[in-house]
Amino acid sequence: MKQFYYNNKNVFISFGIVFLVFILLFMFLQDFKPAHEHKVSQMKLLTQEEFEADAWRTPVEFDQINKLDVGSNRNGFAILMDLSDYPSYSEHSILEFNSPVFRKAHLYRITEDGEKRLIAHAGNLTRDSNPFKHPNPIYEILTEEGDSPYLVAEFQSEVPVNFTVTISPKFSFFKDYSHRLLIVSIYMGLMLALFMYNLILYFSVKDRVYLYYCLYILFIGLAQLSIMGYTYYFFLGENAYLYEVSIIGFTVVASLFGIPFVRMFLKTKEYVPVLDKVLLFLMGSYALTLILRLAGLIEMSYFLTDLNGLAVVIVFLTIGIILVKKGFRPAVYFLIAWGLFLVGLVIFILQNFGVLNLDGYANFPMLAGTACEAILLSLALADRINILKKEKEQEQYEKLAALKENERLVKQQNSMLEEKVLNRTEELEKTLKNLQDTQTQLVNQEKMASLGQLTAGVAHEINNPINFVSSNVNPLKRDVADLIEIMEAYREKGAKEFSETSLKELKRLEDEIELDYVKDEINQLLQGMEDGAKRTVEIVKGLKLFSRVDEQDVKKVDIHAGISSTLVLLNSSMSNKIQIVKDFGQIPMVECLAGKINQVFMNIVNNAVHALTEHLDKNPNPEIIIRTSMDGDDFVKIEIIDNGPGIPDEVKARIFEPFFTTKPVGKGTGLGLSIVFTIIEKHSGTLEVESCPDAGTAFIIRLPVHQESDMI
Repeated sequence: MKQFYYNNKNVFISFGIVFLVFILLFMFLQDFKPAHEHKVSQMKLLTQEEFEADAWRTPVEFDQINKLDVGSNRNGFAILMDLSDYPSYSEHSILEFNSPVFRKAHLYRITEDGEKRLIAHAGNLTRDSNPFKHPNPIYEILTEEGDSPYLVAEFQSEVPVNFTVTISPKFSFFKDYSHRLLIVSIYMGLMLALFMYNLILYFSVKDRVYLYYCLYILFIGLAQLSIMGYTYYFFLGENAYLYEVSIIGFTVVASLFGIPFVRMFLKTKEYVPVLDKVLLFLMGSYALTLILRLAGLIEMSYFLTDLNGLAVVIVFLTIGIILVKKGFRPAVYFLIAWGLFLVGLVIFILQNFGVLNLDGYANFPMLAGTACEAILLSLALADRINILKKEKEQEQYEKLAALKENERLVKQQNSMLEEKVLNRTEELEKTLKNLQDTQTQLVNQEKMASLGQLTAGVAHEINNPINFVSSNVNPLKRDVADLIEIMEAYREKGAKEFSETSLKELKRLEDEIELDYVKDEINQLLQGMEDGAKRTVEIVKGLKLFSRVDEQDVKKVDIHAGISSTLVLLNSSMSNKIQIVKDFGQIPMVECLAGKINQVFMNIVNNAVHALTEHLDKNPNPEIIIRTSMDGDDFVKIEIIDNGPGIPDEVKARIFEPFFTTKPVGKGTGLGLSIVFTIIEKHSGTLEVESCPDAGTAFIIRLPVHQESDMI
């Protein structure tokens, strides 16, 4: 038991806080009761026929009635009231019938000669005397000369009604009404906040229990506001029929969301399957209640609502008690929350029986009960996340324990075979590695062979037309120069031999076509064609070099030409934003696979370009330095240096691992530098990387000048 209280410590602390708030609210309501309010109890209930026959003209014996309960009375009824016991009935006072469901509530003053004088119309069909949207029928009582202390009120209601009658001074009434509005506003704000809070939780965890609870809070709040009459003005457009339906409708809809919430929250299908079926039956019963109300069977729908409410109370309490005994933690929250709701319900019932006297605040214990219930269940739903987290952690712990046990058993079983298997495993691993390396080489060779064939074909196809262009540019320039020379001769001769009219016409034509500008433009266009052709020839040469990636024969290769071809092909990706510095030393031709070495340059320079272009905002002067030199007599050293962001040590240690990449998904395979390392290793060379964060990166390649054929 002690452990149970320890595990649910937060639950009981929350209960204590909410219960304290509940008591303070009750005391608050008691203090808020108007000091000058007077309950009218000297009354006589009249039928519609007695009202129309002016029954007060004969001696009337008044009854002591604290609260009227007349059910639903579509034909109408009336009450005769004696205000003699109210000491200030002749002053400006407000009379209030404490029920918002009247369709018609007309108040009359009885004069001393027995005539009735209309004071005001009220009710959901006529609110003439209620300009500030008070939910109950209210009237300002002004006593005139010749008035008796008697009032008579005529009523008509489609729904069951019970009410008290109070009279109070005008200033006291408005003060009391402001207090009521304050409490209702606090209630609405609280329920709206809880609705939004749980709605956010629903979108966060995507658990339907939060959605059901959000809708339950929304409609239980609307149901309470309908019972008090506020939805008539603020939500239903002063439609009397919709308001009367909403009293049952909002209650039913709240139950249709509340019961599924309880089923999911308390896992009734798992823990109490029999009572879970009862809850499903109650949902159907509530749906039937709404159908009966819409069909006009009002008394039956109210009776069934009360019956369903009683059944829900019993079933919920039974489920809560059973699950608390089983140690189901959410049931503790639920039982306490539902208990507080019942406290509010009991207070409401006690004041209905006259044990307590709350008058205009009769429905406020229910507000407090539903608010406390909503707060505690919201805390329970928040705690549900922690419970699910702990359950998941426990599940993971159990899985981990099972895995460890399995591991121990496997080790125990394999201990006798470990020595024999070890040698065989090493052989298999070596064979597997050789197979993987061979497979990788075959795949790469096949890809590079296809790429080489494609590149060679493209280069060949481009080379033929570009040869025509490049070979025809110079003759075209000579021909254009000859034409211009002839044109100048015509201009010189024409200036002497043409008539003045012809000269003017030719001058006008020259000005119109801007002859001098056209001559300059022709020269510029021809020069552009020549430059473009030369550039295309360089690109084609680079493509031809890279088309040899599948070659398997060692040849003497000009390293500088390979680097230059690489830069030509990568020029478009640099977008003229990166400065390339070529510091080429005197180095001999190197025996290697030209295509493979060009692939090395391509991958390293391409990585440098990506690193620089992604950080242009931090590095306004990006630069790549490519330096070649001799390293002794037998090795050539190639250094590719950038001033980019550098490589962290933990990344630098893994950059040559296959499939390791720091690029986003879809932008890198992690094979580039792994292939580079393999190529250099096959050439009996070395590849080193020097880098620090924010200090740039340098790749240093050392290749032997001469290769032994069996090393490739």
